[in-house]
Amino acid sequence: MEFVWDEAKSEACYLERGFDFAHVVRVFLDADRLIEPDNRLDYGEPRYRVLGRIDGRVFVVIYTPRGKRFRLISARKANKRETQRYVASPCDNDA
Repeated sequence: MEFVWDEAKSEACYLERGFDFAHVVRVFLDADRLIEPDNRLDYGEPRYRVLGRIDGRVFVVIYTPRGKRFRLISARKANKRETQRYVASPCDNDA
């Protein structure tokens, strides 16, 4: 898997949340990750939300596929509801 992102957005994430996009790509290594379409708005491209665990903490990463790459758009720690959904989900989530 190859990941790309906007460096300014990654830096803003680090300043606001304490981690950058290079850290959160690890959610894709979680065998129990949960991948869902992000249909909140019409973004003009398909977007997905992945929930995955990194060092015991669940994170949410929004991304879009771009050819053979995954472009990260945003990342944050999962809230209580998202963490519960992750824990309750089956682990065959290869979307």
